[in-house]
Amino acid sequence: MTAKADLLEAWGTHLAQGRRRSPHTVRAYVATASRLLDTLGETDWPQLASLDAAALRRQLASRRQEGIGNVSAARELSALKAFLIFAREKAGMTDAMPPRLRGPRIKKGIPRPVTPDEAVNLAVAVDEDAREAWIGARDRAVLLLLYGAGMRIAEALSLPSSALPLSDTLVVTGKGGKQRVVPLLPIIRDAVDDYVAKCPWPVAHENHRKDPLFRGAKGGPLSQGMVQKAVARARVSLGLPSSATPHALRHSFATHLLGAGADLRSLQELLGHASLGSTQIYTKVDAATLLDVYRNAHPRERD
Repeated sequence: MTAKADLLEAWGTHLAQGRRRSPHTVRAYVATASRLLDTLGETDWPQLASLDAAALRRQLASRRQEGIGNVSAARELSALKAFLIFAREKAGMTDAMPPRLRGPRIKKGIPRPVTPDEAVNLAVAVDEDAREAWIGARDRAVLLLLYGAGMRIAEALSLPSSALPLSDTLVVTGKGGKQRVVPLLPIIRDAVDDYVAKCPWPVAHENHRKDPLFRGAKGGPLSQGMVQKAVARARVSLGLPSSATPHALRHSFATHLLGAGADLRSLQELLGHASLGSTQIYTKVDAATLLDVYRNAHPRERD
């Protein structure tokens, strides 16, 4: 038998180094594997590799009894399948396909973008509400990167100090280590320069080129949670709905570009989507936005 800790360590290393998954994904997938190992007890790679669809179904049923919904169950199933593929590879099995088991149907929701004014107001509000000037400048710069360049929050927070000085474009490393080039508007570059000038930590110094660009209050890497909390406070003060999150700014970037005439292929490149299907959802967003405008502006609708 192989110790549980050894199994999880190998799985986590494979995800982080072999597959270059995000820290969040690694934690979630390792947690899923840990729950499965707790259910099975002592085991090893060959025994894991021999698990069938019925075993996965029992594991999911147990999680369902704990109250998880369709979205969480679908993610759990994906993690389990990936873990079993890895187990089969470790066991030397040539057939690395996981057991066939269909996950729950998930209705894809349409992202809810904010308006351009709301996006700018959020960035201004987090700046003005911060307890220190440099923290406000930092959060404003992060939000402008999300709305002005369509970056994921994890991408913005993982930028190293070596990205400085910023130019008209920026190379961004996205999911799976895939790199893309995004244009940077002058307002974004100015916001980052303002943060760097106010930051008490030497983010632009030659000896700190590998350090994170965006620092937390104690000098370490800035966490997503801190940005989300700042946006939540600003959202309340501005009277915006709960859907106005940092990730909504990325949705808004895509929606507003599409509404201005950008084609889907270009938008796919800017967003770093692996497939065009992920980008096509914004055509629905744009249609929904136009419908709202129609309903609010057409005389017949107001009568």
